[in-house]
Amino acid sequence: MKTEAVKILAIDTSTEACSAALFIDGVITEQYQLAPREHTQLILKMVEKLLSDAKLKVTDLDALAFGCGPGSFTGVRIATGVVQGLAFACDLPVIPVSTLAAIAQLTYENHQQKKVIAGIDARMGEMYWGCYSLDENNLMVLNGEEKVSAAKMVAINKNFSNQYCGAGSAWDSYAEQLNEKLGEQITAIYADYFPRSASIVKLAAAAFNRGEAVTAEEAQPVYLRNDVAKKKQDQKKS
Repeated sequence: MKTEAVKILAIDTSTEACSAALFIDGVITEQYQLAPREHTQLILKMVEKLLSDAKLKVTDLDALAFGCGPGSFTGVRIATGVVQGLAFACDLPVIPVSTLAAIAQLTYENHQQKKVIAGIDARMGEMYWGCYSLDENNLMVLNGEEKVSAAKMVAINKNFSNQYCGAGSAWDSYAEQLNEKLGEQITAIYADYFPRSASIVKLAAAAFNRGEAVTAEEAQPVYLRNDVAKKKQDQKKS
């Protein structure tokens, strides 16, 4: 199946931003709003608006996608729950997409930056981050691993590059620490960037074409913080 023939709906509620996007025959439409603590009220309305405008039902889609994290614990759970519910009800496959990858992709699309350290404020003096670079298909791919750490622990793997730009809320929250640690290795900063479903659905379409979709049950959030993951495991055991 060619990517251009795919119809995919993506949502993201992992940060202060709430969004949904529809990929149809290579064309992306998006609903986006900065609305902290309003995601539960907004996200289904956004989905309904996109589908209505396209004259589609959920059952007409080939797959669903979502920003699987990292990000706000509550926000990531909202998107996971909505996508799992729709996927179970309509028997659709799911493509989880990293929110950090979405920020990196957005930075490339808007500024043609090919090396990005995407960072989301993780609170408690820490940030979620990952180093991304552009592949031959104009898609951002992860170099190494996504991590959660204090800003002073962020490091660029010299095997990939020593010149990156920074993008995401962590570059605002921890600007001084990051500048002190990375200094001249950072060529530009886009601190006001949040994950957007338009970027998520673009990455999801490529992943779907590679056969990387999973079942609704397998579509799980990514927290990165061990304490959050451990609590979820303990809840399952009890």
